[in-house]
Amino acid sequence: MSGLLSGLDGFGLGNLEKMDLYEKPKSVERGAAAPPPPPPVVQEQDFLFDKSFTCPICDNEFKSRTVKVGKAKLIGTDPDLRPKYEHVDLLKYDIIMCPRCGYAALSRYFKFITSPQAKRIKEMISANFRSRTDYKEVYTYDEALERYKITLANAIVKMAKPSEKAYICLKTAWLLRGQAEKLDKEEADYETKKKKLEEEEMEFLKNALDGFLAARQSENFPMCGMDEPTVDYVIAVTATKFDQYDVASKLVSSIITSVSANPRMKDKARDLKEQIVKQVKMKNAAKKE
Repeated sequence: MSGLLSGLDGFGLGNLEKMDLYEKPKSVERGAAAPPPPPPVVQEQDFLFDKSFTCPICDNEFKSRTVKVGKAKLIGTDPDLRPKYEHVDLLKYDIIMCPRCGYAALSRYFKFITSPQAKRIKEMISANFRSRTDYKEVYTYDEALERYKITLANAIVKMAKPSEKAYICLKTAWLLRGQAEKLDKEEADYETKKKKLEEEEMEFLKNALDGFLAARQSENFPMCGMDEPTVDYVIAVTATKFDQYDVASKLVSSIITSVSANPRMKDKARDLKEQIVKQVKMKNAAKKE
């Protein structure tokens, strides 16, 4: 076969006689197409940013790590309504703490403080407070727990309402539960660490239960951003953990018959009622043995 360009040698262009008529596709020339790049690794810091705050105690302007609104994806809740998000635990970043004077509170309460409360915090917190400057971009669970404990100390000092102190205890218990879930099961002391965290969680839950029961008798709703059926449900779930089935049963019944409870909350209450009946039966059977 002579070729399409044969004869060009007479023009001194013989070196071009074997050129291809059509350019080959680049993918063919390079061989197989390169594999697509791996998806980017999602990290906790991707959900965080520094938000500016002004301390209502000492007027200090500072920044605090905060989760971007709408960025984190809710993947579920525990029976006691603890929220669980993908890739980040929002509970770790719900405390705002002034690095100068030590005033700390849950984000929903940070701005709201009276003059007498501010005076007590200055005298009992700020006078002895030593600033922590070594917090990293992403808080560890231990660092977050420190912030919750200083928040609880602030709440006690300022004589906060029982509901606020109970809510801090509840969220601290949730934080400890999250920390336990993140433990490395391959570690030699895994069981010891897990047991310690579970004991701490139960201590905070018991104090949350006591606080909400007190608040229910003395405060108006909404409470901590929750309506009455929601608070009653949280109390009922927590009460079952301490075998307080009479308290739980009474509150569950009030939710089921409530005109203000939404259908979803009523369904949760019915499920809890069934669980309480089963637990009471098991407990009574164990007594007879």
